[in-house]
Amino acid sequence: MQKPTIAVIMTCHNRRNTTLTCLQALYQQKHHFDVYLTDDGSSDGTAEAVKAKYPQVNILQGNGNLFWVGGMHLAFGKAMQNNYDYYMWLNDDTYLEPNALDKLLEVHQNLTAQGYPDSIVVGSTQDPITKKATYGGAVKSQKWYSNKFEFLEPTLEVQRCDAMYGNCVLIPQSVTAKVGNIDTAFIHSLGDLDYALRARKLGCHVWVAPGHIGTCTKNSVRNSWVDPNLNILERLKKVSHIKGFPIKPWATFCSRHSGAFWIFYFFLPYIRAIIGYKNLANSPTFSESVS
Repeated sequence: MQKPTIAVIMTCHNRRNTTLTCLQALYQQKHHFDVYLTDDGSSDGTAEAVKAKYPQVNILQGNGNLFWVGGMHLAFGKAMQNNYDYYMWLNDDTYLEPNALDKLLEVHQNLTAQGYPDSIVVGSTQDPITKKATYGGAVKSQKWYSNKFEFLEPTLEVQRCDAMYGNCVLIPQSVTAKVGNIDTAFIHSLGDLDYALRARKLGCHVWVAPGHIGTCTKNSVRNSWVDPNLNILERLKKVSHIKGFPIKPWATFCSRHSGAFWIFYFFLPYIRAIIGYKNLANSPTFSESVS
C-alpha cells in the first residue's frame, strides 16, 4: 500500500525554543511529511534557528501582523498547491507523542472503511504536569440560550464532535477540496472553530481521536478579558482585542453559525466582560478559542 503524503501546517512568532521543541517531537513521528511553517515576523531568531536545525522545513515569512489565522492560512495555502493526501495543523506549543500521527491516520482510515472518508480527526492534548485534558474537540451547548462550545473530554473511543480547537488536527484532501483554506475573515481565534462548522455544513464530519496525542499547557485567564481582577475598562479593551472577540470577526462568526437570533449571542462576550467572570460563571457564554 502506498504511503500517504502529509503536510504539517504551522505558524510561529517569537517562541524560538518552544517552536524548536515542537519540531523535535514532530520529527519523532514514523511517517514522512513536509512541514510548512509561517514565521510571522519573529525578532528572536526563530526562523534562523529552525533553518539551521531543520533545513527541510519550508519557511514562509510573515510581516508580524498575520497572527494565528493569517499564518496558518499562508502555510496551508502553500501546502495545498501540492495536493497532499493529508494536512495536519499543529500549534508550535503542542508536543506530540511519538505515535500521534500514526493514531490520527489510523482513526481516519477506520472512519473511511466505515463510510466516512470526508472526516476531520482531532487530537486531544493534556497538561504536561496535571495530565488534565486541555484542547481538542468541542460540542455545542444543548441549552437553547447558549452560544458556548464546550470542550469534549477524550475517551478510549472515537467520538463525534461539532467543532475543534486547532492545536492538532488531521484533515484529508477530500475535506480541503470542499472547504478550502482557513478564512482570513478571522484574525487570531475563531478560525479553527469556523473551519469545522463550515466543513460540517458541507457534509463533512469531525471526530475526536481516542486518548491524548501529546501535551499543551492551557492558556491562563490571568490578565485576560475574563480576569475578574481587572477593572471594567481593561476587560472591555481586552475582549475586543485581536486575541479576544474583535467586533468584525466575531460578528461574522455569529452571523454564520448562530442562527436567526445571532445578534443576541454577539453581545454576550462584551456583557460578560462588563459584569465580570465570577458573576457570569454559570451564564451562557462562548468559550475562549485556541491561541
